[in-house]
Amino acid sequence: MGFKPIAMKRPFGLPDFRTIHYLRNMNFSSKLLENAVAEFAKLPGVGQKTALRLVLHLLNRDKDDVEKFSAAISKLRNEIQFCKVCHNISDQPVCEICAAPKRDRSMICVVEDTRDVMAIENTSQYNGVYHVLGGLISPMDGIGPTDLEVDTLVERLNNDEVKEVIFALSATMEGDTTLFYLHKRLKHFNISISTIARGIAFGGELEYVDEITLGRSIATRVPYENSLSR
Repeated sequence: MGFKPIAMKRPFGLPDFRTIHYLRNMNFSSKLLENAVAEFAKLPGVGQKTALRLVLHLLNRDKDDVEKFSAAISKLRNEIQFCKVCHNISDQPVCEICAAPKRDRSMICVVEDTRDVMAIENTSQYNGVYHVLGGLISPMDGIGPTDLEVDTLVERLNNDEVKEVIFALSATMEGDTTLFYLHKRLKHFNISISTIARGIAFGGELEYVDEITLGRSIATRVPYENSLSR
């Protein structure tokens, strides 16, 4: 199953009014320069001045370097795949983690996106496999359970090999809402359902947690039912 784009308030990649207003009031000497700055300004976390600085930096690089940069982005967009098992970003139909023979397939760690997989892998505390939801339930942003990879997770649990599902979602309102929904969907399976220990502050994003804290949270995970009573 392909990756489902996450619904957002503003279409992904579309600059807001302030960006458009700023660009219109900049005195560009070239339409090509203006168009390039406008594209870079669509990136998250990149302001207008940063976009201009990046574009001017590329203009000062060798032509071959810029072409390699452009080719890498184009190749990424056109050839990237999503693992048909866990939905992680991959170069192949099945990602390296799912294909690795030494991974413990009795444990599935449920995460929001690829960044969380990378964060957990960096702890070296987990040897199971993953399931990437592709987002979190957020009614305010128009994201419901059907927008996430929940059904494929349920399908994976029909395999008797799975013994435990670990919820490793950010400690936010959206994360807790998603946890509650997933628990309702999975509780009838004869498996252990746990969640990472809350050494992570409420409102914290998983990708920004240091590796030691995150590793200990994985190692000291607790049954999900226990977390509800706290």
